[in-house]
Order: sequence, then structure tokens, then C-alpha cells
Amino acid sequence: MTLAATHSLIEQKLAEVSLSQRERLAFIDFNLQFFGNIARNDLIARFKTGLAASTRDFAAYRELAEHNLALDHSTKQYYRTQHFKPLFDFSADTILQSVSKGFSDGITSDVQPSEHCFEAVQLIHPEVEIIATLMRAIHNQQACIVKYVSITSGESQRRLVPHAIINNGHRWHVRGFDGKSKSFRDFVCTRFTAVDELGAPSEKHELANADKQFNTFVELVLVPHPSIKNPRAIEMDYAMRNGTKTMRVRAALAAYVLRQWQVDCSSDARISNQGCQLALSNTQVLEIIENPQLAPGFRTKN
Repeated sequence: MTLAATHSLIEQKLAEVSLSQRERLAFIDFNLQFFGNIARNDLIARFKTGLAASTRDFAAYRELAEHNLALDHSTKQYYRTQHFKPLFDFSADTILQSVSKGFSDGITSDVQPSEHCFEAVQLIHPEVEIIATLMRAIHNQQACIVKYVSITSGESQRRLVPHAIINNGHRWHVRGFDGKSKSFRDFVCTRFTAVDELGAPSEKHELANADKQFNTFVELVLVPHPSIKNPRAIEMDYAMRNGTKTMRVRAALAAYVLRQWQVDCSSDARISNQGCQLALSNTQVLEIIENPQLAPGFRTKN
């Protein structure tokens, strides 16, 4: 049977199952592709079904794609095989939104755009298989061998232990331990040309708990920019109290927030006529955050 014929037969069988079972089959498919494993208890917890029903769902999935998963009786987990071929087509936007918002409903279909509510700016999304491999590595705390294109040095190969995927307001980044620099760094997801799982366990100093900047929280105290004639408007925009807004963010992400919100981080709030409606009151926080040069108006001390 040709690949097209096989795909058509699978689509026909999926069309015959109920919508609720289709959601459960998609959940199995999603977990196998992006985490690499799933247990019956995961299905029960997600959909509040019984053990017998979850057993039937896995049997139905295996009937559709018997080579996609293998059961490890010692752990009672189903694992993704090297022959895995996804049953469902997940778009990059749906995946990243589902992951970042806690696996909300609607995994099996794209979010339908509103005719009356629009996003002026949309992020460029990386390839689905890149996201899937990174997510499995994060879930299983394992390393990857990646090929990455840097602005400064071009394409290179390195060992990466990822632990978080981040939307910085402009692009999707993955954060992890970089074997080349021996430090935790952020990588732009669209710049990977290849990501391959190593499968070997990582060292403790490479895991998320060892990422000091990621696990340290700082406070950003924001105020209306002094150049604003009517600061009350800005106070209303940002739900300020007594003219200030205090945000508690991870040190590793603070510079992204300041850049995205166009916060004037100069010591004397000197930026004018460049769209800065906010100023950073506690500029001393820049001394302890990662990548402060990303913050508008930041200057290193001589």
C-alpha cells in the first residue's frame, strides 16, 4: 500500500471515531511526539476516564499506528519508537500555545482567528519537528546535538541540554546548558538546522536547577516616563498603584521584558521621542540580570 493510500485509510478510520475519542487519540499522539512517552494514568488524569476506557483508547491508537509506540511493562509507560509517524498534524502555533498555556483544549485543531479581534504582530514559528525534539529532551532531561546558525560565527555543532522554551515577545527561544560555552544560554529556535536526541542522561550541573539566572527572581519597578505630560493614562494602561508597577520576573528573562515593553533603563530617563512610555525606577537591578545590554538606554559603567 502506498503512503498516500495508508494516510487516506487512517483519515477514514479517524473520521469514524467519536470526537471525544479523537481528542484522546490526539493526546496520545501529542505526548509521544513531544515528550516521548505516555502512560494510561496520563490519559485518565487528563480526560477523567476509567482504566478500561484508556486501555481501549491505546488499543485503538495501536490499530491506527502500531509502530508508533512500544509498552515497557516495567514502567507501564508507552514509549515513542524510532519509527514514529504522527497521526495528527499539529501546527507550530498550536503546539507552542498549548504547551505554554498548559495543554488547553483544542490540540487537534488550529485556533480559528476572530474576524473582530486581531494580533498586529505574530511570531515566526520554528519547524514542528525541531520543537518536538527539544520538548522531548526537556521532558526527559536529556541532551541534544544541535546545529545552530549564529549571527557572529555562522553554523556550528554543539551539545545542548535544553530546559525551557520561552517567548520573549519577538521570537521563540530555548534555554539550556551549552556544551560549547559551558554555560546556560538562550538560543533562537528558528536558527536550528538540526536537533538530534542523544538519549544519555545529563549531569546535575547541566539541568534547570543549576541555572542560577533562571531560578533567581528580581523586581522591576516601573513608572510612567517623565516625558509623559499626562502620566495617569500610562498608570491606567499598566494597572499601576500609586504611580508604580512592580513586576517579579526571572533574572534570565528580565531584559526581554524591559525591551518588549520599551522601558527606558537609562539612569536619568533620557530617552525621548522613541516610544518609551515607561521608565525603570530601580536601575540598580540591571547589575544582576542577564543580558542587560538588551534593555533600552542601558550603559555599562566606566
